[in-house]
Amino acid sequence: MNPFNKKLLAPAAAAALVSPISALAGSVDLSGVSQYGGQAVELQALMEQMQVTSINQFGDVRPTDWAYQALSNLIERYGCVAGYPDGTFRGGKSMSRFEAAALLNACLDRITEVTDDLKRLMKEFEKELAVLKGRVDGLEARVGELEATQFSTTTKMRGKVDMVLGGTSYTGDYGNYNNLVTRNDKGEKSGPQPQDAVSFNYRWTLDLDTSFTGKDLLYTRLRSGNFQNSAFAGSSSSYVSLAKLDAENSNDNVVKIDKLWYMFPALGDNAMIYVGPRIENYYMLASQPTIYGEGDFILKWFKDRGAPGVYGNSSGAGAGFWLATDRDKNGTRLSWSNNYVARDGEKGDPSQGGIFTDNSEGKFVSQVAYGNSQWQVSTAYAYTQSNMTMGRGTPLGGASVAPYSNASSWAINGFWQPKDSGWIPSLSLGYEVSWFNGSDDRSPASLNGTRSQSQSWMAGLEWDDAFMDDNALGFGIGGAQWVTAVKGGGTPNDGNMVMELWYKFQVSDNISVTPALFYLSRPFGELTGTSARYGGAGTNSFGTLGYLVKSTFRF
Repeated sequence: MNPFNKKLLAPAAAAALVSPISALAGSVDLSGVSQYGGQAVELQALMEQMQVTSINQFGDVRPTDWAYQALSNLIERYGCVAGYPDGTFRGGKSMSRFEAAALLNACLDRITEVTDDLKRLMKEFEKELAVLKGRVDGLEARVGELEATQFSTTTKMRGKVDMVLGGTSYTGDYGNYNNLVTRNDKGEKSGPQPQDAVSFNYRWTLDLDTSFTGKDLLYTRLRSGNFQNSAFAGSSSSYVSLAKLDAENSNDNVVKIDKLWYMFPALGDNAMIYVGPRIENYYMLASQPTIYGEGDFILKWFKDRGAPGVYGNSSGAGAGFWLATDRDKNGTRLSWSNNYVARDGEKGDPSQGGIFTDNSEGKFVSQVAYGNSQWQVSTAYAYTQSNMTMGRGTPLGGASVAPYSNASSWAINGFWQPKDSGWIPSLSLGYEVSWFNGSDDRSPASLNGTRSQSQSWMAGLEWDDAFMDDNALGFGIGGAQWVTAVKGGGTPNDGNMVMELWYKFQVSDNISVTPALFYLSRPFGELTGTSARYGGAGTNSFGTLGYLVKSTFRF
């Protein structure tokens, strides 16, 4: 008999046999249980002599007895219960453990016999069973092969390659733009140039997810790319900063560790703790403030969720935690997140950086969010130290915090999406205002003052399954961080607009192609106006038009 089957059937059979086995014990004489081996053979023979085929053969068993149904099943279905020569069962008698073992073994042997019906079914499905056995054997072989070749039993590897073919052109007062940036014979701009060359660039990403308990995560991200000399890099003074793509990487074809951090749960599933030498603030949030694009948006600016002063960050040493309530029947919960990142946290000299020093270039973020996967509202506060990034915006509004200064930012965000995809899009909204304290020399001299306030906003629409299942259509619009108030008076003229339109074709589970357009109205804000500091008068009509096709491969 298969030992596994015996283990599986033993509990049920034992429970059903408690009464009938006890009955038999009172009359079966097994004196001297130390000689159990020989008596067990005698007991087996006695059981066969007293075998019954119907519960009605017992004169002392009544339908009102508590084990009547169990005894009936064992007799009539399996035929493995014996009585006494006088036609009684004697359910109230006690028995020894040896007698119970022998009786249980005999019953299990009868239960596991191959019946005629089972033989017929095995014959009827013989071909199907053979095919199934072959598939199981094949799967076992493949699993064995994978286990033999895997590089880690605790790490999963995910890869992604983004290839971007596209370029930018300029509208309106691009001649004044040339006053801001020049190019010499080695490649720097010179003269009015309404269009940049079309370029073909890539970003390569490898994510390593390591878990030691099944609930924790050690996250490592490796990246490389070659956007550094393209119009989509956003980091060179020869190009427009707000034209930086979310798929951009400027490592100059060198693979670098881009992110490295560890997270583990606390208080069950209602809290999570983060710590890492390469992390950003938004990774440590219990809830993301928008769902626009879900990582498929085009411009990097939309990654700041319309609140760059709060969610615009740089990688550094950091730690954080979040707490959340249990989700109700609708999946709704309340969460509270707090985290800190020091961009220069790896430095040991306190005059150059470190953790919690005046020169850490740190940012503290606290967020409260309430909602579920269909809708959510959140509010967040950020305190930003001197020289730390304020996210993306115009050169004046999005500049890093000045030395010996700090900034406080407040944001409110919300999103909603329909339960079923269709012509009604999801909607993501964000708004932020930031206040600057201390010295700040980044405002135009013509304003006779320094930056004291900036604002930013965004709205994102996305249609899932647009025109075809698994495809998506997105449109985002907003005002990138611009100066709204200065100390000492003056009227800032730093406003601007950011727009993008994209459509993602999901070619297969692992390949997508996304054509996109974007337009930046006055991406330099005040710098293209009548700024005495930057020279020359402009018409404030300078704009940037971008066009591209992004192909994404996941593996």
